[in-house]
Amino acid sequence: MTDTPHFPLAAVVDADDLKLALCLVATDPAIGGVLIEGPRGMAKSTLARGLAELLPSGQFITLPLGASEERIVGTLDLDAALGQGRAQFSPGLLSKADGGVLYVDEVNLLPDHLVDLLLDAAASGINHIERDGISHRHTARFILIGTMNSEEGELRPQLLDRFGLNLALDGQPQPEQRAEIVRRRLAFDSDPQAFLQHWHSEQDALRQRCQTARERLAAIALDGPALDLITQRCFSAGVDGLRADLVWLRAARAHAAWRGADSIEPEDINAVAHFVLRHRQRQAAANTAPPQHSTQQPTQQPVQSPATQQNEPRQGEGQWGELPPRPQSIGERREPPRWPKKP
Repeated sequence: MTDTPHFPLAAVVDADDLKLALCLVATDPAIGGVLIEGPRGMAKSTLARGLAELLPSGQFITLPLGASEERIVGTLDLDAALGQGRAQFSPGLLSKADGGVLYVDEVNLLPDHLVDLLLDAAASGINHIERDGISHRHTARFILIGTMNSEEGELRPQLLDRFGLNLALDGQPQPEQRAEIVRRRLAFDSDPQAFLQHWHSEQDALRQRCQTARERLAAIALDGPALDLITQRCFSAGVDGLRADLVWLRAARAHAAWRGADSIEPEDINAVAHFVLRHRQRQAAANTAPPQHSTQQPTQQPVQSPATQQNEPRQGEGQWGELPPRPQSIGERREPPRWPKKP
């Protein structure tokens, strides 16, 4: 954690759903991180950095877009290998992010194998390295926050599903909200310390609420009526696999802890449903839609003569080489060529 002042999460205008999702993963990192979709300039990095301020360590690590696998997982310390003749591990970004937030901007532009590596470490909390004569493992309990602009490319469904929660930011806030966002940004840039002091009580209350929710979390049972309700709703939604069930259950429990309850209630399940299903129900919504039964009688097709049927193409064959008709005006009509008469 550095001494550089950062814009507090409590001062972010609107974005209530996203702030709630970030507080839920701060309460229970096992939910699996958050994928934020939206256009550029929507303060996604500001929100992710504000999440780090709510964690005990306050650690915030940004993964550069061109980072190599060695820089991410760690590699052999060349100085120790060449100078002392011994293999020694040099930690990477996963080690530095332990206990904090690992922020990946434009995660959809990373190579798939690097995204898979990040998601594996985030899910297991362990980074295991076997390379260059080194066998090393260390804890990597971080909250993965990824952002993407879908106009620049999509994540594969297998990778998309592994993000616990998914939200989209509105790229067109209302004029009143836009004006307030600009005012607060100008106030922060003009005097960061005064701005932080102004929002100190709200930010401290948000941090304390996260801490209290983390302490209450273990006392809230995961099994029970909530599990039955969630599994039924996942089945009705047609999602593949069981990750949605697990994430939904953990997110609902974190929401119950967030509001100070002792058990998961239907309101907790409903509050996080969209976060869990948004990126898992895209294809399922179309596949599970009930067929539309028309009440109108089918219109009778005109009977074609055998000659007409013979000239029409069969379904799927088409007319190879046939060009669409081109309308011509009378003035464009061309006379057929006249050949000279034989002598």
